Amino acid sequence: MTLTNSPATAFPGFSPITSLGGIDEYRLDANGLTVLLCPQGEARVATVMITYRVGSRNERQGETGATHFLEHMMFKGTERYSKKSGRTIFNVLQARGARVNATTWNDRTNYYEMLPSEHLDLALEIEADRMRGLSLDPDEVASEKSVILNEFDRGENEPIRKLYHALWSTAFEAHTYHHPTIGWRQDIENVTPEGLRSFYDRFYWPGNATVSIIGGFDAAETMASIRTHFGSIPPGEIASDLAIREPEQRGERRTTIRMEGGNPAVLLGYKSPSALDPAVYPLHLAGMVLSHGRSSRLYTALVDEGLATSVSAGASSFRDPGLFTVMALLTPEVDPMAVEDILHRELRRLMDEPPTEDERHRAMATLRAETLYARDGSFSMASQLNEAIAAGDWKLLPTFLEAVERVTCADISEAARACFVRDRLTTAVYEPLTAEAAA
Repeated sequence: MTLTNSPATAFPGFSPITSLGGIDEYRLDANGLTVLLCPQGEARVATVMITYRVGSRNERQGETGATHFLEHMMFKGTERYSKKSGRTIFNVLQARGARVNATTWNDRTNYYEMLPSEHLDLALEIEADRMRGLSLDPDEVASEKSVILNEFDRGENEPIRKLYHALWSTAFEAHTYHHPTIGWRQDIENVTPEGLRSFYDRFYWPGNATVSIIGGFDAAETMASIRTHFGSIPPGEIASDLAIREPEQRGERRTTIRMEGGNPAVLLGYKSPSALDPAVYPLHLAGMVLSHGRSSRLYTALVDEGLATSVSAGASSFRDPGLFTVMALLTPEVDPMAVEDILHRELRRLMDEPPTEDERHRAMATLRAETLYARDGSFSMASQLNEAIAAGDWKLLPTFLEAVERVTCADISEAARACFVRDRLTTAVYEPLTAEAAA
């Protein structure tokens, strides 16, 4: 992978920063907005994605769910694009063949449009308009609160989602990864337009955003459009980093969810490195060796034996240290404790017995195929780039496979020994109840 000092092409009003893996990075001189250009193919279709470095990680106590609530409100629009104006963001863009949406996660919020390249200027105009022009009408806030509370309640009725929330809120006591992205119900109920405005004013600025353009587009026209629409916006003051350092865990933790529906499940979570820590690369391969494919260790030990219907394992890729999770969805009537014992046995075996070269090769081949498939097409590529930006450096994307390729079998076992420490383990178990017991 060739890293150059700066992109070969210069554009008025932009400072070239870096080129890597077919992606060129620029900085808008007027306000520090980061721009990533990734030309892809000849088709005149492109994806615009704007990533704000704000997620549930940045929420203060009492305002959990603010990031997700704002994501919804950003589609309610501005003075120019709203129900009152007769031109909503969805209607204007979808009339031009655009696929439009947004997502929120721990470390970021992103908004995107995949559309014919001839309408890129319109998408950029709308994104610039709502970066600082959000209306936050009180009636719209009240209406959307009901929508989000319904979404929250649906999640409360999904056993596996509840299990994951229980795992993370038990594993993290101080760090803001403790609370779910959607927030806690009481905080959602107490949301006000003023509170959302305060949150919006802390994070929705050019200096906290990256605009990525992927697909078939004219670079000069696109950069001129970005400069026109975003150039007059002040950079904004970058909000202080709220995330609290998690104190060292000094003993196993455990939580149990009991509700009606589904089959039993066991979920293990070990504290693991951040996405920027090179120590995470062998853990990515460890997850593949353990759970990907019919010949993987956990599949052989649990699924082939009829104890589980599926297994998964892998490290989170967040800005701060997260969790390496191991999940087994059990067949009915199987004892979760028996499955826990097997999971720990297989984790110990990975620590004591490095994967064979054949296991490493299969794991790497699967990881490579899944990674490349996830980057196929302008929207998929933008989504992957979005996660790398959120984790702290977009260059994680083009360098990922090369970094994992260097991992040896011995590295995988060494990483397993460093990560799978029982004093840094949190276990979450789902025990389904009968209808009578649930009542």
